[in-house]
Amino acid sequence: MSLNEIRPWRNIHRRQSRQIMVGNVPVGGGAPISVQTMTNTDTWDVKATVAQVQAAAEAGADIVRVSVPDEKSSKALKEIVRESPVPIVADIHFHYKRGIESAEAGAACLRINPGNIGSQDRVREVIKAARDHGCSMRIGVNAGSLERHLLEKYGEPTPDAMVESGLDHIKVLQDNDFHEFKISCKASDVFMAATAYQMLADQTDAPIHLGITEAGGLMSGTIKSAIGLGNLLWMGIGDTVRVSLSADPVQEVKVGYEILKSLGLRHRGVNIISCPSCARQGFDVIRTVEVLEERLEHIKTPMSLSIIGCVVNGPGEALMTDVGFTGGGAGSGMVYLAGKASHKMSNDQMIDHIVEEVEKRAAEIEAGEAEPQAAE
Repeated sequence: MSLNEIRPWRNIHRRQSRQIMVGNVPVGGGAPISVQTMTNTDTWDVKATVAQVQAAAEAGADIVRVSVPDEKSSKALKEIVRESPVPIVADIHFHYKRGIESAEAGAACLRINPGNIGSQDRVREVIKAARDHGCSMRIGVNAGSLERHLLEKYGEPTPDAMVESGLDHIKVLQDNDFHEFKISCKASDVFMAATAYQMLADQTDAPIHLGITEAGGLMSGTIKSAIGLGNLLWMGIGDTVRVSLSADPVQEVKVGYEILKSLGLRHRGVNIISCPSCARQGFDVIRTVEVLEERLEHIKTPMSLSIIGCVVNGPGEALMTDVGFTGGGAGSGMVYLAGKASHKMSNDQMIDHIVEEVEKRAAEIEAGEAEPQAAE
């Protein structure tokens, strides 16, 4: 039984959009919200780019975007696409011919920016290439690169200017009978981005790609993204997400999943519920969680683990988790399995033991012999 069935007040009613395909990944139309990232290698360096794509895919990325700034990169794209385990989006700015070349190279989607792609005639050529080669497209509006006439009209980047840019470009695609597109309205300002996305969601049925662009480093960018994307997702807006961090792309994927997991919108891997620790703790909670996060990264099965330092909240949290450990006294604590107290375990052996229990529980869930607890 899902959490939404147990606790109906948790329900998020997602905005209804039409569905498009990015390679073999459905976006919109009720499909699971996909998680994206973007490589930061030189795209012409096929080996380095493929390695980064594969690392992101292993972390759970459904789609990976690569920048295609020059002809050397578009030539490399064909091999990158061939070796990638996930659909590749070609990021196109300024040079419309790179979009055509990327479609020919097998990109699953072309991201174009209305503010810098050029004339409508050039856009039409990109549309034709996308249609001819089975690509979808993303209209990528960005507050930092709006069209000059919109900046003159509004005086500065605003949500209205961003939405107008996006709707104008939607019209160009639709006038050319092209409908396999999604759209984003990104800004580094959380308020501007959130307002633009809300306005956009009311004016199109296109799938929406969410992002707070240039959010910052790992900590600050995670917080900004969690606030901006979290609120939009809670409102039911968003069909695919990319967390933009000045950090390893793998971290973007992890943060994206954590945001979705916190809202019950997507589950992957072990959700660790742990206390901040205090003087009551029966073991070193912070260090234990750090080690367990690393040692359980290989688990992809959605499940939950509670690591609580003392008996104040430990037993109650463990009732709703697949595996739990609650600190006690005399150098040991209680292990909980499927929400029930099972046996005691010494603190010095409990990390290895918890890893074993989590792996065992994951295997049972995968085999259909058990269902994950409600706090998944």
